[in-house]
Formats: sequence, C-alpha cells, structure tokens
Amino acid sequence: MAAEKGGRGSVLFSGYRSLGLYSNHVPHVVRYHKRHKEFYLSTAVGKSFLTYNVNKLGQVAVSNALPEDINCLAADRMLVFAAHGKLLKAFARNKEVVHTYSGHEAEILLVLPFGDHVISVDSSNTVIIWDVQSEEEYLQLNFDKVNFGISALMHPSTYLNKILLGSQQGTMQLWNVKSNKLLHTFKGWESGITVLQQAPAVDVVAVGLTSGKIVIHNIKFDETLMTFQQDWGPITAISFRTDGHPIMAAGSPIGHIGLWDLEEKKLMNQMRDAHSTAIAGLTFVHGEPLLITNAADNAIRVWIFDGPGGQGRLLRFRLGHSAPPTFIRHHGQDGKQILSAGQDGTLHSFSTIHDRYSKSLGYGSTDKAKSKKMGLLGASLRLPPVTAFASETARQNDWDGIIACHQNSLRCTTWNYIRSTMGAHKLKPPELKNIKPNEVHATAVEITSCGNFVVIGLSNGNVDLYNIQSGIHRGHYGKERAHDGSIRGVAVDGLNQITITVGGDRMIKFWKFKSKELIQTSDLNFSPTAILLHRESGMLAVALDDFSIHVFDTETRKLVRRFVGHNAKINDMTYSPDGRWLMTASMDCTIKVWDFPSGCLIDCFLLDSAVVSLTMSPTGDFLATAHVDDLGIYLWSNKSLFTLISLRPIPLDYEPAVVMLPGASDEIEETEAEVQEDSSEDMMEYESPEQLGEELVTLSLLSESRWKNLLNLDVIKRRNKPKEPPKVPKSAPFFIPTLPGLVPRFGSEAQEGETDSKIVSLGVLQQKSAFHIQLEEALAHQNYDIPLKSIKEMGPSSVDTEIRSLAPEGGGSVEVMQSFFKMIGRMLDTKRDFELSQAYLSLFLKIHLRFISSEPKLLEEMSTLSSHLEDVWQQLQIQFNQSLCVLTYMKSALL
Repeated sequence: MAAEKGGRGSVLFSGYRSLGLYSNHVPHVVRYHKRHKEFYLSTAVGKSFLTYNVNKLGQVAVSNALPEDINCLAADRMLVFAAHGKLLKAFARNKEVVHTYSGHEAEILLVLPFGDHVISVDSSNTVIIWDVQSEEEYLQLNFDKVNFGISALMHPSTYLNKILLGSQQGTMQLWNVKSNKLLHTFKGWESGITVLQQAPAVDVVAVGLTSGKIVIHNIKFDETLMTFQQDWGPITAISFRTDGHPIMAAGSPIGHIGLWDLEEKKLMNQMRDAHSTAIAGLTFVHGEPLLITNAADNAIRVWIFDGPGGQGRLLRFRLGHSAPPTFIRHHGQDGKQILSAGQDGTLHSFSTIHDRYSKSLGYGSTDKAKSKKMGLLGASLRLPPVTAFASETARQNDWDGIIACHQNSLRCTTWNYIRSTMGAHKLKPPELKNIKPNEVHATAVEITSCGNFVVIGLSNGNVDLYNIQSGIHRGHYGKERAHDGSIRGVAVDGLNQITITVGGDRMIKFWKFKSKELIQTSDLNFSPTAILLHRESGMLAVALDDFSIHVFDTETRKLVRRFVGHNAKINDMTYSPDGRWLMTASMDCTIKVWDFPSGCLIDCFLLDSAVVSLTMSPTGDFLATAHVDDLGIYLWSNKSLFTLISLRPIPLDYEPAVVMLPGASDEIEETEAEVQEDSSEDMMEYESPEQLGEELVTLSLLSESRWKNLLNLDVIKRRNKPKEPPKVPKSAPFFIPTLPGLVPRFGSEAQEGETDSKIVSLGVLQQKSAFHIQLEEALAHQNYDIPLKSIKEMGPSSVDTEIRSLAPEGGGSVEVMQSFFKMIGRMLDTKRDFELSQAYLSLFLKIHLRFISSEPKLLEEMSTLSSHLEDVWQQLQIQFNQSLCVLTYMKSALL
C-alpha cells in the first residue's frame, strides 16, 4: 500500500480543552462589570487568556487563541487588550477579537487603556496612541533608548490627557498627549523604574525601582513624600488598599510580598513565599480587604486581610504545576479526576468537571511533622519529584490508596487521596536499610485492584511486596532477586493471581502472586522500557528499545501482537476501556492508536511537542496528555462516542499532519476540517431499506394503542359509558349572558343570536369523507399510498367510523368496499405495515361480513385476498419454525 503524504489530523480525537493552566509571568488585570456588579480577573496562559470571577475564582471565559504568546494584558470597562509580537488586539466578551492595531515595528511591551484611546510601547522605544474604535493611529512618540528607555507608564488620576512615563535610567516625563508636549521631566533616583502606580491620594504616585526602593512622590510639586527600602531585589508590582486602611503592598522577584504602613512609614508585615517565583501582579480589590496575586508559578491567589496585625490569610486559590508534569493517570472509574506528578515535586488532582474539585496533595517529605515545624525551611526535607505512581480507589476511605516512587530514591511513599496528603508509610526493603544513597532506587510500582498490596521494583533487580495498610514487607520475588537488570515494569492481574515483571536483562517473568513462585520466563529481543496491563482483558503491552510494542496474553503467556511504527523512544501507553485500542506516545511527537482485533494502526497524529505521559478515561470519553516543557494537561474528546467514524488501516510510512493542542487555535484547524470532509466522503452511511427481504414482513412504527384494540372498541366504549347522564350546570348570574351547553360559557348577545340561528350549512349534508374519496380515486388509478397514509394517521375511533361508513347503508358503495380489499391486498404484497393490515381487515370483516356474503363481487375479492393471506402466513410459519429449530439446537448444545 502506498504511503499517504501530507496526512490528515486525528480521526478519533479532537482537541477539547486544557487543565491545570492558570497563570504565567504576565501581570493579571482586574476590572469591574457594572451590570453584573462583580469584579473579574484575567490572566494570560500562553496564547490565550482566562477570565475568572473574583468572588469564587470560577472560570467564566477562555479567549480565542492568538498566533503567538501574549506579552502583556490590559483592560478597560468594555474590552481586554492583549499584545503579541508587533500586534495589539482588543477582545470583547472576554473571547472574540474585535479590533487589531498594527503599526509597531518591534515587540510590544507595555499597554495602557486611556479613555477612548489605548497606548502601546514597544521594545524600540516607540509610543503609539490608538483610537480604540477606528483602529487609527492618533499620535506617535519616539524616544532615544540611550537617554530615556521607557520601562513603565501610567495615567495620573484627574490629569486630563496626560500620561507619566518612567525610564530605565530612573527619570520620569509627564506628557500631554493631546497637544503632544512634554510638560515636565522628573530627575529620578538614579535607579531604573520598574513600576508606576497611582496612590489613592490625588497627585501622589508610587514609584518602584530596580534597587528595591519604593518612592511615594507628589508629581504636582515634584516632591518625595516618603521612601521605603525592600531587601528582596527590584520592585515587581505595587498596589494600595482602598478600604480605609493606609497600606501599600509591594512584590519582589523571589515571591515575597511586603506590606507597608503609610501612616507609620514602616514595614507592617511580610507575606513570605506567597509565590515560588517572582510576583507578576498585585491588585487590591477596590473597597475590599482582598489582595489578588499571580506569578509564573502557575498560581492565582486571593488573600483576605481580616485578622489582627494586618496579616493576610489565603482565602481562595487556583494552583497548578509550577514545573511540567511527567506522569498522569486517571483516578477512579468515573473518569472525573486525573492524578498528575510534576517536576516541581508535587502531586496534583485535576478535575475534568470543574476547577473547584481540583486539589493539590502537596510535596513529598522525609519528615512531614518536622517540615511543618520548620515552616519555610522545611523545603530542605522535600523528597525528589515523583517519577511514577499507581492508584486504586477500593480501600482509599480506609487507608492510603496511592503508591509513588521518586527520582533516584529508594523510598516509595504512600499518599492518601481523601485527606489530600502524603501517607503514613515510606516503603523500602529491610535488607537495604544501610545502603548508600542513590546506589539503588525504585523504578516501578503497582497497587493491586483490592487496594491491599503494592509491588515495588528496584534498579538492582529486586521486586518486593508490601501491605499498604501496615507498611509491612511481605517478601520478594526470586531467590536473590527477580531480574539481573533494573526493573522496567511490574504488573498484577485483577484477581491477584499473577505478578508480571520485566527487567533490563530482556526477560519477562510470570510469578504466582501469593507464593512468589516463578511460572514462566520469556525472552525479549530488545530491552524493555515500560509495560502496561489491561486487567479486564489480560492484554500486556511491552514497549521495547527498538521502538516496537509486543503484546502478550497473560492467560496463555504467548505473544499475540507486535506493533511497529514509532521512530523514537516510546514514553507511555494507555488502553481504551474495552481493551480494543492501545494508544502509544513517542518522542517522535506522534500519538498512534493500534487496534487489537485487526492488529492494524488505525489512527496517528503529530503534535508540536512530544507527549511524556497519556491516559485514557475509564469511561472512554477523553484522552489526557502531558507534554515536554508544558505545564498543562490537555484533554482530547473521543469522536467515536458522538459521531460515526470510519476506521481504516493506516500504512506504517503514513505521514500525519500536525494537530494543534487544545486551546491553541480559535477555530477548527484546516487539517481537522479536511479530515472531517474526507471521513464524511469515505463513510458509507447505512440506510435501512423499507423491506429487508422477500420472505420477511415489516411492522409499522405506530404504537399498539392505534391498532391493537380495534376489534374490542365497542366493548371499551360500553365500559367507559358514564353511569349517570351529565348534570346541567347551574345557571350563571342573570346579568351575564350565557351560551347553552353542558359547559357554561359566557357570550355576548351577538354570539347568543348566532347559536339560536336555525340556518343549516350545506356542508353538514356532505357524507363522503376524505378517506372515502381517496378510495374511489385509488380504484381508478390503482395507487393506494394516499388512502393508506390517511388511515394510518387516524385514531382507533376514527378508523372504526370510516370503516363502518364504507357500506351502502352508511353512505358508501360496493366499489368503495372492493377498493378497501384491494388496499389490504396491496399491503400484503409489499409486506409492510403487516400488523395494521391484519387489524384493519379483521375490523372490516367483523362489521361487514354479512353484507359481503350477499355481494358476488366482494366474495370474489375476499377469496382472492384469503388465498394471498394464507400464502404470507405459510411463509412466516416456515421462518418461525426454522428459528425455533436453531434456538432449540443451541439450547440442547449448551445443556
């Protein structure tokens, strides 16, 4: 088969959204929505920005993605401005780009909304003022970077048409942008300006410097009111409380926040390690004791100042990994939680439903109690990052349900998901207690489906069994050690019968779980890198160093499949819930989907960055991926659950197209649109014929109440007949005219006159119904589709009335009755609506049998129909008998 060049995107998966991304180094913006009477917070995450409500930190919007990463954010009452590269764009409704401002020749660094205008500053020291609505350039200012390199700008409150510019040289300039004049130059403080912030008092501005000094300056009189010195490096952000307390907060590059009392002119308090990286943004919510902070550690925090001493306490937060995740797995069988271990040493649980269900399980520590006592110094007791873990929900309410191994560490830690903390045990073999650090380390872990035992593989070839409840060592596999090389993977089947281990000695071994007796050994052609067991089907996938995957059946312990196609190391594997598909991720930046029954590659797509770990939801709705140098976890929806997918084998030299990560494009990519078009063309959509076979009959889609009780309709009417005649209601008051009838109705005199009229409409004398006329016409044209459609739309009483009126005494004729017989014959010929034909014919014969026997034409028509009906039933009886014979034979074979 020839290779397909310029391939399509994924056939099975489409990007859904990202998890665990909350903030980066770009300062946040806070704005007030007058109609909602609520504050909103926007933070940048790569090419998009997220919007949260401040009250609950609930995500309310995700913007469409830009072509490049966002450099800076700003917002006014209606729009959010985001700059990327040389372009500035305005977003409406926190989502859609409505204005684009192009004209800069260098990267935009600073943006400031300014009434009906917006100001932008680029790295070449050019200031452009834009008209927001017309997108036209209002004014352009160029500055010499050597003498005045712009590093900060602001609009002083009540200063009409004026902006204040701060420079890297430490000087400031006040400009009137309407008249394009420099009004005043401030000498500065011989240190670069990093932040300019308006104070609650008019004419007063806070200036943050690279030296760590904060200057409170009156720009009207060019006087310095007070200065503060911060010892943590340059000032990164400044904000003032506006709820009646004269307090200023200042951020630092090491994540500390200083709180300064402006009345006492001293440091009032410190918030150390508010973030693990430089404080990007600080904002006191207007009129409230709330401080919002964000930083590049992927965290948003809201602090409230309601305690004594002015110390802020953490009120709400959204927290993700501050370093890329390396290992992810779904936790539980509902597919709503994803456990993630990152290079930052933390273990997180991200909810696919809502961020409020996400949580952090914290850092691993050699001594949790001691690290709590040491406070900030407890970071020295942290364990290395988690490299692999296994979780089980069976007994997580009783004891720990997660086992994790750490980078170059012999100790494996247990974790408690319910309490969201590290567990009670640190497991390591008793015989290796005195071993040198980093000489032997844990490489693979597994927890049994019952949640009672864990199996740990070590780099020296040992495989040990522990009880997770007590932490007691329950022995090891093999006389001395299980393998001669490092353990690359361990697995236990769903019934705790077999333990499977693979090692660097190119061996795969099957052990009895309880007795630890070796059952069978199989050789591998190349050294394995990882294994994955699907417990329900017993399929064991082994990834090898030659970039192939071998699949073993644990029942027969034989090789059943071999998949070849990756061009680099296989990082991770995951199964579909039914065990039909195996998804593999490789350093060649591809994800491939293999089909077990056919043994073929059925899907392949290429990504911008390699996937380091992936996991399929137990419910089959989402595939989650973690990527190299990426803080987020990305969800891909399984298209086969909600649309018809045509799966075809893909050649091994297939070249897939690059698929953008979820959230990295504001609309369906061209490649994805093409694959949707291609797949729609390739798909042979099955349309069920109206009749499956010549010997079969087809029933109608009408409910049984429409035809089943036609023969017993008179009995039903007698049973439902009221026992007493209906009582005439009491007359209404004399002054309100009423209309005669069982139900009291009020009417005017005109209506009353209409009811008393004795003029009879000629339409009442019309006796032929529409069905009657259609039967007459059908007798001439021999087309009975129209009367059949009419009678199928009638209710049981209407059908009874129409059939009764076919006789001459009811206004019908012999020809019409003959036409009805022919309609039934037509239904038997087509073998459609079979049960309706039987019901209609039964009622017709029940009502008119005596009259039919006296008419030769009708007798002849009835005898013809009778023989036809007998043939149809005889064919059906043959089919019934054959089916019953086969069924009886199958039952006897089973017995």
